[in-house]
Amino acid sequence: MTEPTGPTAASRADHADRADLSAIVTAVDVRGIAGQELTAEVARAFGAAFTDRLEAPALIVAHDMRLSSPELARAVIEGAVRRGAIVADAGLSATDQLYCASGLHHAAGVMVTASHNPAADNGLKLCLPEARPVSRETGLEEIRRGAEAYLDAGEIPARGEGRTQELDTLPDYVRTLHDLVSVSDRRRLRVVVDAADAMASLTAPAVLGALDQVELIGLHLQLDGTFPHHRADPLDRETLRDLQEAVVSEGADLGLAFDGDADRCVVLDETGTPIPPSAVTALIARREVTRARAAGQERPVVVANLVSSRHVAETVREAGGEPVRSPVGHSLIKALMAEHDAVFGGEHSAHYYFRDFFYADSGMLAALHVLAALAETDSPASALVAEHDPYPSSGEINSRVRDAVAARERVRDHVARIPEVATDELDGLTVEHWDGDVRPEERWWFSLRSSNSEPLLRLNVEAERETTMIRIRDEILAIVQDEDLAGAHGEAAATTSGPAAPGAPAVEPAPADDAAAATVSGGAEVPGWLRSRLRCPDCGGELADAEAALRCTRCARRHPIEGGIPVLIAGRTDPPTL
Repeated sequence: MTEPTGPTAASRADHADRADLSAIVTAVDVRGIAGQELTAEVARAFGAAFTDRLEAPALIVAHDMRLSSPELARAVIEGAVRRGAIVADAGLSATDQLYCASGLHHAAGVMVTASHNPAADNGLKLCLPEARPVSRETGLEEIRRGAEAYLDAGEIPARGEGRTQELDTLPDYVRTLHDLVSVSDRRRLRVVVDAADAMASLTAPAVLGALDQVELIGLHLQLDGTFPHHRADPLDRETLRDLQEAVVSEGADLGLAFDGDADRCVVLDETGTPIPPSAVTALIARREVTRARAAGQERPVVVANLVSSRHVAETVREAGGEPVRSPVGHSLIKALMAEHDAVFGGEHSAHYYFRDFFYADSGMLAALHVLAALAETDSPASALVAEHDPYPSSGEINSRVRDAVAARERVRDHVARIPEVATDELDGLTVEHWDGDVRPEERWWFSLRSSNSEPLLRLNVEAERETTMIRIRDEILAIVQDEDLAGAHGEAAATTSGPAAPGAPAVEPAPADDAAAATVSGGAEVPGWLRSRLRCPDCGGELADAEAALRCTRCARRHPIEGGIPVLIAGRTDPPTL
């Protein structure tokens, strides 16, 4: 007996138009526009194809609060049951809640979510038993091809005796997190949680609200897949404004912002200032290394991706642990953690991974660690993390370039001429000028890596001194964008996109004597990446180079350059020449 998957063009049995799902399968998950790219037919086919690759038929399926999620979850379950899976329908869930269930029940899992993507999107995150990730390298491509085959055939043949049952995973999830982290009752903490109308609306009250030591102040705690208040992306500073205001107005000790499926958490101190994820990584790493050593482990390993602050590795070593660098990507960091039996792992994107949580990431577990550390002191959160944020950082700066390989080679050629530089290519190009006899004002490092999905180069710079960070940042950006600037004649062919990481300093022009200031036509000493972001304060038009100035391409108003800094004050400069 077979079941039709639907009369879509992609699933026609005559194979005249074969299904191609490559556009919605990323390196680590499935993601696309719900109802258009990711339809119920496609979800059903993925459920069947994933079941075909499982050694045991046990599967847990959960979904977030997006409007399209229940239908897609039902479709995944239908496809899996068709191929003989015994499916536990976990209903509404955070992603780390599903990971916890996968570990406790030794079952594979499918999470229907698009994480921080817009409301119209949806996706599938797959894991094997014990929350082991499924990525392109570990079977996702084969699953995609299996799903395409079912769509092309127009049917899913029945196999075995599949069935479904309901499963409430929340109580075990709450108990597991509370068992892993104990929060001292030394002081009571006021904590504002912005759930962004997403899955932390379910998990934060259950986990944090159950603690006598915590007074939970909820913000946007209604499950609403339309995201009526703001996007569920805490790395976008615009989404933090409500939380920042609430932390200050409530006199809170801490603010917590979660993404759509609540596996990421961004922390704000008592002033409403975002704490850099690297500082959170260092704080938790010290706690986990100390705990593991007290339990008898001689040198616990902590994995952090190569964009994390240098301070993370320094903290791990000081605590008696061993730091291991990872390329960017959650499947890669999880694999390295398993290989080294690492006690903890952290990423600059606010993902935090725990050995005792099945090597999976959990924003809520990270939040509990920060709360526990804060409860053990009489200090405010800003003082607690100050020691873990010692180095000025650029945050991640994205440059759109025509040829990423050529741009990276220009940078490589440039740094090859600098003495005492160490380079590696673990993930893109990492250059370090720090150790040995290097003076403090000359200590810096940067990472330059390509985006997996766009023609972007991502630059992260860190240094011991703020002026050094700014100089290196502008110097490398000028080299990266050289090709585009040369052909753009002052227009923004190369742009900087994406918000800086939480806690990163605001981008600012380099000082006049900064060696990184890019000299462009007309004598305006303003770095090209910065010029592309500036707009005329009078009309909002784009600015082009002029003699010792920038001139608006819309209203023609001229804005002078003084000491290498553009003076952009409405009405400040000469009126247009008619």
